[in-house]
Amino acid sequence: MSDLRAAVAAGALGSEENYRELLQAIVEVARAIFGARASSVFLHDESTDELVFEAVAGEGAGELIGQRFPSSTGVAGWVLVTRQPLVIDELEQDPRFAREAAESTGFVPKGLMAVPLLHEERALGVLEVLDRPQQAAFSLKEMELLGLFANEAAIALDLLQRAREARAVLEEQDGQAAALARLAERLAEAEPEQREAAQRLLEALEAFLGASSGLSLDDSL
Repeated sequence: MSDLRAAVAAGALGSEENYRELLQAIVEVARAIFGARASSVFLHDESTDELVFEAVAGEGAGELIGQRFPSSTGVAGWVLVTRQPLVIDELEQDPRFAREAAESTGFVPKGLMAVPLLHEERALGVLEVLDRPQQAAFSLKEMELLGLFANEAAIALDLLQRAREARAVLEEQDGQAAALARLAERLAEAEPEQREAAQRLLEALEAFLGASSGLSLDDSL
């Protein structure tokens, strides 16, 4: 599948803003369910090998989005590399804790739960729940619940990446093909009853452009 064809597919699935809102909802609910001071989702930016704050609830919300640090940093880095969940009650006693990195965010947690965000064999990022009340030992049921949050966050993070890649392709393209891709991108904003008609229009335009050039979009792109 060509880059432009992939952009069309991703654009039809939804917009970047939709997936950012979904990630934010996930961290908000995770924080509330566990009674934690904060919850966050990090994206692994493979191009720079950094972890990036994509969604934050509680401490640091509204301030940390977009902040970056090397992917090997601290507990989040360890979880990303090992692909193993981790629970730490006393962070100060753990050698994996990067206190300087935490201080740079303005919030130094005492304990955390962290789980890798895995999708189709890829480690996309990390979900953390910070400073959960220490009223009882961490239970297996809580770990299973955290895993469910991680599954949903991984799907949302994958879709967010796809939407960004689609946007990058669209910004690089011009002419008829780019116009077709932009139309596909707008499908996500249509009402359900309108989406089928819009999809038919997209297919008709694709067929027309292919017939006019004597080539299919896959051949010409």
